[in-house]
Amino acid sequence: MKQIYENYTAEDQKVWGILFDRQFPSLPKAATTEFTKGLKQVNFTNEGIPNFEKTNEILRGLTGWEIYAVPGIVEDGLFFELMANKKFPATTWVRKMSQLDYLEEPDMFHDVFAHIPLLANQAFVDFLQAISQFGHEWIEDEWAIHLLSRIYWYTIEFGLIREDGEVKIYGAGILSSAGETKYSLSDEPNHFEYDVDKILETPYRKDKMQENYFIIESYEQLYKSLPEIKSKIEAKLKQGKEAVV
Repeated sequence: MKQIYENYTAEDQKVWGILFDRQFPSLPKAATTEFTKGLKQVNFTNEGIPNFEKTNEILRGLTGWEIYAVPGIVEDGLFFELMANKKFPATTWVRKMSQLDYLEEPDMFHDVFAHIPLLANQAFVDFLQAISQFGHEWIEDEWAIHLLSRIYWYTIEFGLIREDGEVKIYGAGILSSAGETKYSLSDEPNHFEYDVDKILETPYRKDKMQENYFIIESYEQLYKSLPEIKSKIEAKLKQGKEAVV
C-alpha cells in the first residue's frame, strides 16, 4: 500500500502537531542525542505529517533504510522479512483527537515519530536488521520468536542508554508517550544494566507502563551483543527440545 498524503484531514494534521508539541520540549533532556539528531535529519516538525516519499529519499542516503507503509500491525513473518530487507513497517493512520492520551494499537505517531529518527544511526539499524534476520530464520519456532520479542521489547521499544553519565531514552515505545517518558527516567521503575540473560528471563506487559528498563552504554554495544543473543536463544531452544525428549 502507499501513503496517500492528500487524504489526511485538517484534524489529522492538527493531531500530529499536538502530539509533536507535547513531546518535543522534553526531548533535549530526556531523549538520546541520536534521536534528536535524527529528528532534524529527517525533517520532522510540528507543521505537518511526514511525507513518506520525501523521508525515504533522506533515509536511503543515510543508512539505506526506508519506511514501508502497512495498514496496521502486521504478522511476525512479514514484520521480520521487511526489516531484514531494511524496510520499516509503519501505518499511515493517525489517532483521533479523542485518542490523544490512550491508544490500543500503535498509530503513525508511534511508528514514524518515535521509530524513524533512529533509522539514521548506522549501528542501531545494523542491530535492528540483524535481529530481524534472526526472526525471519526462526519464524516457525514460536518459543524462539517469543524470546526474541523480549530483546526487541527491551531495546527497540523500551530501551534506555547512558550518555555522558546521564540515562536517556532511545526506545520508541517510551518516546511516543509523554507519560512514559517522564516515568521511565524516574526512581519508580527498576533500572538494570543491559544483560542478555536477564532480558531473556524477563516477561513484559503491553497494557501498562513497564516495571523494568535496561540501559545500554552505546548502540555499538547492542550490535556487538548479537552473537550472544543468537547463541543464548539457540541454547534455550535446545534445552527446551531436550526437556521434551
